[in-house]
Formats: sequence, C-alpha cells, structure tokens
Amino acid sequence: MPAHAKAPAASGGAQFLDPAVLARINNLELLARTVVDGFLTGLHRSPNLGFSTDFAEHRPYMPGDDIRRIDWRLFARSDRHYIKLFEAETNANFAVLLDVSSSMKYGSHSVTKLDYSRYLAACLSFFSNRQRDRVGLVTFDDDIVDYVPPSMKHLDTILHSLDRAQPARKGSLNAPFLKVAELLQRKGILVVISDLYEEPDDILEAIGPLRARGHDVIVFHVLDPAELTFPFEDPSAFQDIETGAQIPVVPARLKEDYLRLMGAHLTTVEKRFTDNRIDYQLLDTSQPLDIALFKYLLARERLSKKR
Repeated sequence: MPAHAKAPAASGGAQFLDPAVLARINNLELLARTVVDGFLTGLHRSPNLGFSTDFAEHRPYMPGDDIRRIDWRLFARSDRHYIKLFEAETNANFAVLLDVSSSMKYGSHSVTKLDYSRYLAACLSFFSNRQRDRVGLVTFDDDIVDYVPPSMKHLDTILHSLDRAQPARKGSLNAPFLKVAELLQRKGILVVISDLYEEPDDILEAIGPLRARGHDVIVFHVLDPAELTFPFEDPSAFQDIETGAQIPVVPARLKEDYLRLMGAHLTTVEKRFTDNRIDYQLLDTSQPLDIALFKYLLARERLSKKR
C-alpha cells in the first residue's frame, strides 16, 4: 500500500463504521463482520489505494525478490507485480492489549471509551483471524484482568471476553505490560488500546519491555470528544472516575488552560511515539472506525515488508 495513500472518503457504507450505529448491535461477532466486510469493500473500490484483495496472500514485489514467486495471474488483473507468500510467512501472532481501567467507562454521548475500544478490538481481531493470524487478547487495569493466548482458534473466546469486560479499578501501564512481555514470548503485533492517562515518558517506559521482546507495537489513543474540546459551561463538581474525588469547577475559568494542557500532552505523546518509531493514532469516540482500521492496515503492510 503506498505510504502516501489516504483513507477512502466516507460513502454509503460509512454508516457501518459509525459508533452510534454500532452501539445498537448486540452481537460483537456480527458487529465485527459487518464493519470489516464493509470497510474492505470500500477499500477495494477506492481509486486511491493499491490494496490487493488477497492481502494475506501477497505483498508487492521488491528489488531482489525471486521473480519465480511473482503471481503472474494477479499481474494480469492488476498490472502490478505481487510476490506469493506461503502460509508460514503470512501467519503472525496478533494480540490486543485493552485498557479496562475505570476511566474507560466515561462517555459524553451514546458510546463510552470502553465501548468504542471494544468495537475496535473486536474488528481488528476478526480481521486478523481472517488473515489466519493467531489472535489473542489481554485486558488490564493496574494488573492483567483477562488473558487469551494467541491462537487461530480463540476468536470466539476473545469476543466473549470483550463482551464481558467491565471497568472497575484504577489503571496503570507499567505492571501489566511487564507481565505481558513475559507471557508473549513469541514476537508479534501488539495493538494497545487505551486512554493513556499517564505521563508521556511513563507510557513509553511501560511499552519498553514489549519492544525489547521484539514485538511491533501499534497504539490507539482513545478519548471522548468532551475530553478533547471541554464543552462544559455550567459550574459543577467534577469527579475523578478512578479515585472518586470531587472538585468544584467553573468551566469558563479553566477551559483555556485545560485545552492548552491537553494539547501539549497530546503533542508530547505523539512525538514520543514517533521518535521511537511506534505507530500511534489519536481516536475520537464520536468518529467512525475507518481511521483506526486504515491506520492498522498501513502499519501491518509496513510490518509485513519488514518481516
């Protein structure tokens, strides 16, 4: 996929990516299948993307590749050179690391941060399972809550775990990620989905052991639109979801400082990840899932070439 490729523009199928619409679907497997099928159909129809319908089976030809492995039938259809990959080359270990700390239950509209993250985790797991990857899941707060080891047979277990995940305790990245590094010995693709309510340096330090194990890490930073825009107007008591502490707040006096601090935090977080060559994407829970899915496909394409 070209590095300069852009996500396809919204179309009639975009409704299947709208989190408010997804919230009406009670079955996570049906939700994931609907989103993935609709999203991939949109990609194939997009004139801006060099995306092969056999994504798991081929990769673009690169100088030095054995020309005997070129799929000439695919070349006849696409006028592009693709190399055949055998199953052992396409299979990968894939795991979602999902934050289920109490701050994830916040939502200013019909979908909470956890709901949105659950939808995304289900879609990525479903897609990866379709690619014949070994899919796994870790849910965490300040410790590992649930662990499903990567396997080609564990999709149903993952969807069930996602469906029953409930935020309850305070969150922390460091302790659970240390344990994840010990559990996942085989190198793979790890997708971290979290609101990342820690200092940027602490976030990067927590991810360090995962990178040291050789894992490719993709981070989705999930925030509610109210956390990004601070739309509040009336004086009231604001409650810390994780500690329960309440603070009287006059929004008009704090909005400018809040937006400045939040902007600085997001800029620093993104820079830390970019400087360390970790794929990062900020996600607004009121926006469709296409940005996240497209970002994952770009990262996966790049990682497959590296591997």
